[in-house]
Amino acid sequence: MNDTLMSIQIIPKTANGEDVIPYVDEAIVVVDDAGLTYRVGPLETTVQGEMNECLILIQKLNDRMVELEIPSIISQVKFYHVPEGITIETLTGKYDEL
Repeated sequence: MNDTLMSIQIIPKTANGEDVIPYVDEAIVVVDDAGLTYRVGPLETTVQGEMNECLILIQKLNDRMVELEIPSIISQVKFYHVPEGITIETLTGKYDEL
């Protein structure tokens, strides 16, 4: 059961100040490969799943940035945990129809 919404923003510090967007795009590929429901926003991506899946995903995102030789990464993460279950649409569905 999906009991957690996690919003994550990966902020890679590039070695020579180059554009971070290609690295953010790589992070979104990792999210997509995780097979969880997600929604990309302009400043963060929200993922829905079980808490342990979300925590594992954070590690995978950071591992990917290390593979890409990013010197340091800031991961800003927010969790909304509801043991009875939660979906992205529960919080945003009323806006999807606008």
